[in-house]
Amino acid sequence: MNLICRCSVLAVLSLGFLPGRLVADDAAVQPAPLRVGVNPTLPPMVYREGKNIVGVEAEFAQELGTALGRPVKFVPMDWDELIPALEGDKIDIIMSSMSVTRPRAYRVAFCQPYLTVGQMTLVRRTDLSKYAFGFPLQPEGVFGLKKSTTADFLVQQEWPKNKRKYFDSGEDAAKALAKGKIDLYISDSTMILWLEGMNAEAGLASVPVFLSEEHLAWAVRKSDSALLQSVNAALDKLQKSGRAKEIIKHWIPQYR
Repeated sequence: MNLICRCSVLAVLSLGFLPGRLVADDAAVQPAPLRVGVNPTLPPMVYREGKNIVGVEAEFAQELGTALGRPVKFVPMDWDELIPALEGDKIDIIMSSMSVTRPRAYRVAFCQPYLTVGQMTLVRRTDLSKYAFGFPLQPEGVFGLKKSTTADFLVQQEWPKNKRKYFDSGEDAAKALAKGKIDLYISDSTMILWLEGMNAEAGLASVPVFLSEEHLAWAVRKSDSALLQSVNAALDKLQKSGRAKEIIKHWIPQYR
């Protein structure tokens, strides 16, 4: 084979392999998606609007993805599946209105808190007089709750003898409350205030008393110290720029 032929063959072979290398190189530099675990039944924090997941957490997730240079992939699941999914490497971060508690801190690494909330109560407006002097030491009736939440833990600790009924969402609980199937619903103040606004015509109202003070934060695996540091740095920038407060005010007008 003469020199010209050998050069032609090498050129063809090179051209044949070049696209493959380019594809491989491109794939190698593509950032992995940030898998965000959410329980989209918690308006105004995170919930479904048609086919989209929206709310405070959803908007924060998009900001976080931009800061980290990673596309965001929401992974919806039941509330009690979130921590096991994180531990099992099925998600990278929980952004779902999760309160910082000591038991949870044994299993996950909490990022810096971004919002302070408290447990509040939703009742029928005709029952507000029962709470004129605050929340009673021995409340009567059936409690509505979401299972495995801080509201559930609070009621089990403070009022263990009261009957409890569990709901998958605040909307379901509000409907049951309006129909007299439960007597009060306890949840995060963000949820209760949202439900009050959405169900004013149904005769529901919030009791303006905080039963606790809690800090909401995002959670990552304890072994993922690099992500923890990156998330905290991104949150710090959002807070200093005023963007964090802007997001919260957009979804929670009562926020101060």
